[in-house]
Amino acid sequence: MSILFEPIKIGDLSLKNRIVLAPLTRSRANYQRIPNDLMKKYYSLRSSFGLIITEATSVELLGVGYPRTPGIWNEEQIYAWRQITDEVHEKGGTIIMQLWHVGRVSDPLYTNGQTPIGPSAIAAKQKVSLIRPEKFYETPREVSLAEINQLIHIYKKGAENAKKAGFDGVEIHGANGYLLDQFLQSKSNVRKDKYGGSIENRARFPLEVVDAVIDTWGSSRVGYHIAPRGDALDMGDQNPLETFSYLVSELSKRNLAFICAREYESKDSISPQLRKIFTGKFIANEGYTKETAEMTIKNGNADAVAFGKLSIPNPNLVEKFIKNEKLNIPQVKDFYNEHKYLFDLAETMPSKGYYETDKLGYTEFPTES
Repeated sequence: MSILFEPIKIGDLSLKNRIVLAPLTRSRANYQRIPNDLMKKYYSLRSSFGLIITEATSVELLGVGYPRTPGIWNEEQIYAWRQITDEVHEKGGTIIMQLWHVGRVSDPLYTNGQTPIGPSAIAAKQKVSLIRPEKFYETPREVSLAEINQLIHIYKKGAENAKKAGFDGVEIHGANGYLLDQFLQSKSNVRKDKYGGSIENRARFPLEVVDAVIDTWGSSRVGYHIAPRGDALDMGDQNPLETFSYLVSELSKRNLAFICAREYESKDSISPQLRKIFTGKFIANEGYTKETAEMTIKNGNADAVAFGKLSIPNPNLVEKFIKNEKLNIPQVKDFYNEHKYLFDLAETMPSKGYYETDKLGYTEFPTES
């Protein structure tokens, strides 16, 4: 039997296999950022995965940066997510929520006109995702010390709401150029106070968020997402190995249940070195096949593997792996229904932080194949 199908205990989570559903933004919530029946079907179909990590879910409106992504800051969202967790549990699945704040890579279009925030007033030198006509990210407003303290409470509230929604735990999104990653890496953080400069200072806010979430869930049901290659959204660090080694060592001290690292395997990968530092379970992610996943677990570089793109056209990926069946090939054009996002900014500026109407007249994504 493949090692992928062996059960594993991650913190207090007892998983039936080592195949993890990677968090994947699909932009399928409604315009009030409330999960819906299509999302319930999406996760229900993947209940055979050992662990489901939800799509990134914003902890506040200012943390939104894409169309139709879900939130976890109000009662309607909690109730809707509860329908999903109940469905997954009924089918024997384990599901945790990924808590998210995009920080500087948002746009006033998504935030009711508010300027995006970041550790420093440095814009990502890229264009805003999925907005037409194309525009570059605006320069964010540097958050104050008081606001950082408030953000910690916002993450904690998101964790509390995830518990109300029936999740089995949470993963904190500290990767891919979003807010916590922006604080951690030196290219996006040039602050002169206790949250900038040294590695210890740059990691302070992410770790304070971790502590706040642990206070709600306990460390055995909390994970952390990293992307040590720094290859998303104009990120970068002067010394990635040193920076991420410090972060991972601090997460180890807190007895976190797991780390999920999005870093494809190559000669310059630092995940194997981070794996040696971390005392919890290590989940590898990005570009894995069944065979390479088996190998990385057998080699001791990971305890489980998260599959993202392969899971989109193959909701029954676990069963296909077991039977060695041919997999459907992921089609990038199907990851998002792109024509829905070619919004004219002059016509669709929101008044309440979301698109009140679908100007193009579309009402729903097609049923998943």
